[in-house]
Amino acid sequence: MTPTEYEYLRKFLKDNSGLDLSADKQYLIESRLLPLARKTGLSGIAELVQKLQAGSRPLITDVVEAMTTNETFFFRDKVPFEHFRDTIMPEIIKARAGRRSVRIWCAAGSTGQEPYSLAMCLKEMGAALTGWRIEIIATDLSQEVLEKAKAGVYSQFEVQRGLPIQMLVKYFKQTGETWQINPELRAMIQHRQLNLLHDFAQFGTFDVIFCRNVLIYFDQDTKINIFNRLARQIEPDGFLVLGAAETVVGLTETFRPIAERRGLYKPNDPRAAAAKPALAGVAPRLAVMAGR
Repeated sequence: MTPTEYEYLRKFLKDNSGLDLSADKQYLIESRLLPLARKTGLSGIAELVQKLQAGSRPLITDVVEAMTTNETFFFRDKVPFEHFRDTIMPEIIKARAGRRSVRIWCAAGSTGQEPYSLAMCLKEMGAALTGWRIEIIATDLSQEVLEKAKAGVYSQFEVQRGLPIQMLVKYFKQTGETWQINPELRAMIQHRQLNLLHDFAQFGTFDVIFCRNVLIYFDQDTKINIFNRLARQIEPDGFLVLGAAETVVGLTETFRPIAERRGLYKPNDPRAAAAKPALAGVAPRLAVMAGR
């Protein structure tokens, strides 16, 4: 790969997915895109760049999906799900007692382990949520991983990563060497394709937003833009959950951290963020990088 080709791909990926690669990540692009080039019958990176420059829509999608990360597993990092069970939902149940409904958004649902983990948490709350309307929307950039999430079928290796054995037995059915999550939990999740650099106002407002291990891939201006727009989609007393390596501190005042609750944030004044214009130079699209 020539320096010119690398710079083209860096800009292409930032414009189309938000992925902000440093100057020393040429090896990463080669390791992800050379197999794709061969799979599509191209001679290498140079021909792939030519096809992208010519505007090949299928290839554009394939390149973005090849470069995004889909690392995930059930109850990943444990702490966010403890917060969800012990802090978030008790407050939501009390605050929403009148309307008896809750809306949750997993903004990087990947292959489904995170939204299904939340669905299992909600099911475990039993009678406390009887009669409640529960809506979980899981979005991701990749249509391929969304299809896997919809099916809810996982290998033995995947269900052994973070999933307690009692929940495996309770919520999954084994077929041969795979496990499928039961229809009741699958029905709790709506899977939608979303490039997080695109407008997501059409989804409405949420009580809880999980946006974990996504923003680490974006530059500072894009992170600020995302935070400001997330603030418009969250209820004034709602919760934002970020990954352990992510924070709003020093970036925005639209959210504030909750003391002694790592990764958990409350909105300050979402309506103030709505009045702020998008920062100059930030693309009007947002990319969800899976994973998390």
